[in-house]
Amino acid sequence: MARPYPGYFLTFEGTDGCGKTTQLERLAARLRARGYEVVHAVEPGGTRIGAQIRRILLDSANQDLCPTAEMLLYFASRAQNVEECIVPALKRGAVVLCDRFTDSTLVYQGMARGVGEEPVLALDRIACRGLAPDLTLLIDMDLETSLERARSRGLSKQESRMDEQAVEFHRRVREGYLKLAEREPRRVRIIDGRPDADSVERAVWEAVAPLLEERRDS
Repeated sequence: MARPYPGYFLTFEGTDGCGKTTQLERLAARLRARGYEVVHAVEPGGTRIGAQIRRILLDSANQDLCPTAEMLLYFASRAQNVEECIVPALKRGAVVLCDRFTDSTLVYQGMARGVGEEPVLALDRIACRGLAPDLTLLIDMDLETSLERARSRGLSKQESRMDEQAVEFHRRVREGYLKLAEREPRRVRIIDGRPDADSVERAVWEAVAPLLEERRDS
C-alpha cells in the first residue's frame, strides 16, 4: 500500500512479559518531548467497543474460546481501532504507537494455534484495508524470563487468559515471531529485551530515529 498519510505507524510486538509496553511508553515520552503528537493504540481494545471485546478475549473464564472465534474477535476489535483511532491519527500526522497489531494474530492464532497464516492475512485485508506498520519493534528475550515477568504482573482473572497458556504454546509464539522477523527484516527489527530497560530504550530509539529522519528529509 502506498503511504496515503503523513503520520507514522509503529508497532511493538513480542511474547507476554517481554517489556514491550514499558518500551512503548518510554518511546512515547521521548517523541512527545521532541514535539510529536503521539497516539497510543491498544490491542485488543483502544475504543469503547474494543474494550468490550478485550474483556471476552482476556478473561481466564473463557478457556474454551476456540481459535477461530478468538481470531475473529481480535480482528473485530482491530477493525474498530483502525477506523476510529489509528487512521484518523495518521491523517493528522501523528505518530501512532500500537501495542500489538496483525503480527500478533498471525503468530498467536495463525502459527501457535494452528489456524494458518492465510485466514489471518485474508481477515487483515478486510479489517485493516492494507494498513501496515512502517516499523515493527520485536522485543525478544528468552522464554523463561518473559513468562516469569508475565506471571508476576498480578493480572486479575479477567485479564490473564493468555498468560495461563502452556509453555509450549508460548514457545511456538516466540518461534513464530523470529520467523516473521527473518522473513521481513526491513520492517521487523529485533530488539534484545534482556538488558536493563534503559539499554533497551536506547536500542529502540536507534531503530526508530532513522525512520523519522528519512520522512522529514523526503
